Formats: sequence, C-alpha cells, structure tokens
Amino acid sequence: MDFNGSDTLPGPRTGDHLPHTAQAAVKIVIVGGFGVGKTTMVGSVSEIRPLTTEETMTQAGIGVDDDYGSDSKTATTVAMDFGRISITDQLVLYLFGTPGQERFWFLWNGLFEGALGAVVLVDTRRLEVSFDVMGRLEERGVPFVVAINSFPDGPRYPIAELRTALDLSEEIPMVECDVRRRASSRDVLMTLMRFLHSLAMTGPRT
Repeated sequence: MDFNGSDTLPGPRTGDHLPHTAQAAVKIVIVGGFGVGKTTMVGSVSEIRPLTTEETMTQAGIGVDDDYGSDSKTATTVAMDFGRISITDQLVLYLFGTPGQERFWFLWNGLFEGALGAVVLVDTRRLEVSFDVMGRLEERGVPFVVAINSFPDGPRYPIAELRTALDLSEEIPMVECDVRRRASSRDVLMTLMRFLHSLAMTGPRT
C-alpha cells in the first residue's frame, strides 16, 4: 500500500479526537458475566466509535462456554470493549468492557491495572455469576458499584432484596439501569464517580 497516496489508512474521525479542554482521564472497567450487557453499555454511552473484539460463537464452544441465552446471542467479546465519554469539559472516562466467558477471564487482570473503579453489571436471571465477579474486584482493591440491567424476561426484585441476595454492604451503591439507553448508562457512570469521590473524601475502606 502506498502510504503517500490515496490508499492511506483513514485516521480518526474529528469527533474521536480528545477534547482540547480535557485535563484528567480515568480508567473504568465494566464487568459481569456472559451476555449481561457490557458491550451494549460501552456502545450506547461512548462518544467515540467503540472498539469491540467480538467473535462469532461456534460449535467449538459447546460444553466449554456459558451457553445462557445462546439462542439469541451469536457473538461474544474475546478481549475487551473500549469507549470514551466526557463527564465534564475537563474529565474524560475511558471505558473497558471485560470478556464474559470464563475462559477469557485471565485477561481481566490486565484490564484491571490502573482502573480507578468498576461497574458490575448484574442479570437477575443469573445472580450467582456476580459473586465471582465482585470477588475478583475486591481482591484487586477496585471500588465498584452494582448496576442491575433490566432484561424484558428477567425477574424484578426490590433493591433491598437484591442487596441481601448478593451479600452487598450498604455502602456500595446499587442502581437499576437499561444499558441500551445512553442516558441510563451515563447515570450508572455518574453513580460510580460520586461513589469514588466520596471514598476519596472519607479515605479507603477498611
């Protein structure tokens, strides 16, 4: 390819450039089990064209991968999702969505490096998956909030009951959301940022 001619690779779109007013950038990870909505959340809220590493699910994954919802889900993240959102003119969040299939969880350690906080997406049809997810964050000392992603066929429970079921302390924020909606996903991120600010003001948890 002639890099001096018309066949050069396209550069970033104008809208993808980091705002010149940005003064601080924060890394946030979005975690959860398979099919819980991590890729959808990054895509709905990102102000730039999101980077995804989805691959088509094949017969080779039968008996190895979580097949929950496989009737409607045809692709799965194998490395990460990436997006960006400006919270203010000065503050930018870089969003990293983790792969949900357990055989790719070894990648989580690298994605957690440098993360200031995390969003744990929860599917009420599979609450048990969330325990391992939250345990990994606690082991790494990454503060997190819990977001209950509303699925049309998912059971609905009061927040207090879900908090008890997940054995979640009162200090950790828990909210309901619809990750398909940009405003809802942004509200989750704002909840996380307020939580991180409160931790910074009161000191680390013991």
